[in-house]
Amino acid sequence: MQLDAAADFALDSWARFCALTGELIGGEGDLSVGPRLTPVVADLCARGLATFLRDYFLHSLEETFRKNAVKKFWQHFHPYCSSSSVDRIKFCVEEQWPEEILSTALEDICLDKSYQEKCVLVLVHALQSYEDRTPKRKSKAAYCSSSLMPRYQLMVSSVLLTTLPLSFPEILNFYFKKKLEELNNVVAGSYDSDQLGDNDLVEKSNTSTLHSGMDIDGQETVISESSYLVKNIGKVVRDLRCLGFTSMTEDAYSSAIIWLLKSKVYELSGDDYRIPVLGCVKKWIQAVPLRFLHALLTYLGDSVDYESESSGLKSPLASRPSSFPGIGVPSEALVRWHMRLEYFAYETLQDLRIGKLFEIIVDYPESSPAIEDLKLCLEYTGQHSKLVDSFISSLKYRLLTAGASTNDILHQYVSTIKALRTIDPTGVFLEAVGEPIRDYLRGRKDTIKCIVTMLTDGSGGNASGTANAGDNLLEELNRDAENQENVDYDDHTNIDDKQAWLNSESWEPDPVEADPLKGSRIRRKVDILGLMVSIIGSKDQLVNEYRVMLAEKLLNKSDFDIDSDIRTLELLKIHFGETSMQKCEIMLNDLIDSKRINSNIKTSLLKSPQSVPGQEESEVSQDVLDATIISSNFWPPIQTEDLVVPPSVDQLLSDYAKRFHQIKTPRKLQWKKNLGTVKLELQFEGRNMQFTVAPVHAAIIMRFQDKSCWTSKALATEMGISVDSLNRRISFWTNKGVLTESVGPDADDRTFTVVDSMSDVDKNITANDRLDEYQMTEEGESSVASVEEQLKKEMTVYEKFIIGMLTNFGSMTLDRIHNTLKMFCIADPSYDKSLQQLQSFLSGLIADEKLEMRDGSYLLKRQQ
Repeated sequence: MQLDAAADFALDSWARFCALTGELIGGEGDLSVGPRLTPVVADLCARGLATFLRDYFLHSLEETFRKNAVKKFWQHFHPYCSSSSVDRIKFCVEEQWPEEILSTALEDICLDKSYQEKCVLVLVHALQSYEDRTPKRKSKAAYCSSSLMPRYQLMVSSVLLTTLPLSFPEILNFYFKKKLEELNNVVAGSYDSDQLGDNDLVEKSNTSTLHSGMDIDGQETVISESSYLVKNIGKVVRDLRCLGFTSMTEDAYSSAIIWLLKSKVYELSGDDYRIPVLGCVKKWIQAVPLRFLHALLTYLGDSVDYESESSGLKSPLASRPSSFPGIGVPSEALVRWHMRLEYFAYETLQDLRIGKLFEIIVDYPESSPAIEDLKLCLEYTGQHSKLVDSFISSLKYRLLTAGASTNDILHQYVSTIKALRTIDPTGVFLEAVGEPIRDYLRGRKDTIKCIVTMLTDGSGGNASGTANAGDNLLEELNRDAENQENVDYDDHTNIDDKQAWLNSESWEPDPVEADPLKGSRIRRKVDILGLMVSIIGSKDQLVNEYRVMLAEKLLNKSDFDIDSDIRTLELLKIHFGETSMQKCEIMLNDLIDSKRINSNIKTSLLKSPQSVPGQEESEVSQDVLDATIISSNFWPPIQTEDLVVPPSVDQLLSDYAKRFHQIKTPRKLQWKKNLGTVKLELQFEGRNMQFTVAPVHAAIIMRFQDKSCWTSKALATEMGISVDSLNRRISFWTNKGVLTESVGPDADDRTFTVVDSMSDVDKNITANDRLDEYQMTEEGESSVASVEEQLKKEMTVYEKFIIGMLTNFGSMTLDRIHNTLKMFCIADPSYDKSLQQLQSFLSGLIADEKLEMRDGSYLLKRQQ
């Protein structure tokens, strides 16, 4: 009977507890049930039912919370979540969406949650009252009271996360993006970019009110607006965290900050590479995101100083962080955010610059600020391999194509060397990037000529002479010559202990991408000219090409001004050695000697009587003749052509040669009458016209002094040249309007007549030809045999050997032909050609249809 009575009392207490719980939680709720609930809870706890009443109470709270607060909360977002992707755009363009709905929904659910927390406290108070009456007994009531609130918070979070719509994180993300963009506009519209690092945003005043630490005239409105924005954002974050959305909220505003930072980097970088960007981005990070995070973390109470015991940086090696403008010494969380944002900014700017690296190098050195930014980014991120892979891909698709001229490729290569030398002084990445360019240039026939042109003309190799100064190899030679006086960094044998110690302190290991087969000392100096020579394969080929081009340039000079050529030669001697440049030096000395000899001969001829009396008026004055006297053994082969000059000019040359023989006995002159330049002045009625032409053009027009009309055959016979050569050369005068062309007496003959007046000349020439002085340049004609022509002539000796080998062996590879010639052609002339030169000669034989190539082997061309 006692057991049944106890059970009845327990059931009665449980029924009263359930009724009071429903009265407390259900309906409108009544917190006044607390005093009535306390004895009921004490009775149940005394019977060992503390755990059951706790679980029942939490279950009742969960059911109520799920049916009322949670359902109402998610209904606020139902229109957006249930709409299509197109319709969602309409929500995004609304001015107050989603902050208005989000604030209302959070406010409602937080009110419901706040009441339920009070209900939980009522039960906790009842459990603690029972525990206070039985202090000596360890009951379950004590455990239930301490775990009740945490279990309730876990229940709230679980209910919300299990009913979470898939679009809710998207709503949060859009909310923070919109608010941060609004905050950025407020700050950016109020301060200049140079002042972004010197102004405060917001600081905490108390747990619910923000104020600004700025004291700048005229900024009160901005301060108030910024504080209001951050306060609203902070309230939303606090409410979301209270509901258990801590991780989701941090992800949302983190992604919004990253998105805003990325947009800012894109905005500042643009396509203008002449302005540094990295410094402005770092100032903006401190001005907007860090100020916002500092205010937000302070508002939420998450700001922990480094000096605090709860700080995670306990290592004595951890340095005290430097203070941020307007913030002071940052908290640990803010320092982590700063590092995270800076890394992302570096990586974003790095990717942008790598993607546009081809254009940046095209504009180098004007784009050097962008290169410096990229260097700093790569030092911070260490993603050098990304640069190498991306730039090599750009080169293959945009530069190393048949449509790009060799000059353009060389200019880009030089700029690439200089730009990557700034990014990586060790030359590791230049080695990887430059290899495809060098391989491609080795297959171009005009590579050597273009390199030498870039060395000699002082304009970077452009025919227009308008190349960038950064592409000028002569400029690089000047710098190298000035640096020759400095101590070589790698010369470790001639330095004292102090300097060795300083060098060891500045030593840095090579990047992991470095080729281990090449020591770091090899890469210490990035020599542009040395890299150019590595394209050719041998400095002798470059020197030979330079010698031919120098000879062409000197022979076409109308004066003896060779100061720039001497300077270039001296610089080349530093790099290639005096022995290699000896013949070029003799060529320049010939011009110096020619200038002195000319002066002496002219002086002596003017003092001596006329050699042929009675012809003074018809002779050409000796003052007009300047002879370039060359030592033919040291010059490249000269192109010669028979030419009969007018008698007056022939007499002038003869007198000059006789006087030279008298002065330089036993040396004699052999005139190359087809070489040189002639300055002419043609007199018409009312106007004189000046021309600078080749001797053959001068000889043609001088024939019309005595006779105004010539046929092409008669004039060709008179001048001692072929009719085809005459017709090609005389077109210069017909194009200038000085001569007119008509049908000759024969079908294959033409008649040329000199015009009488200037008006006739004006009718025959175009507006582009109306100049006081005309400079004649004939394409395809050269005074000196090219390197290819010299090589072909020298290799002709070995043609019979090659034909004989292929006759005996059938087919042979290039290497086998090369080695066989080196083995058997040891007599004079011995075979000393390179593999590339042999390949070029064999290609000529294939073009002449003497050989053919099949499967990488050469064989005799079969006769059809």
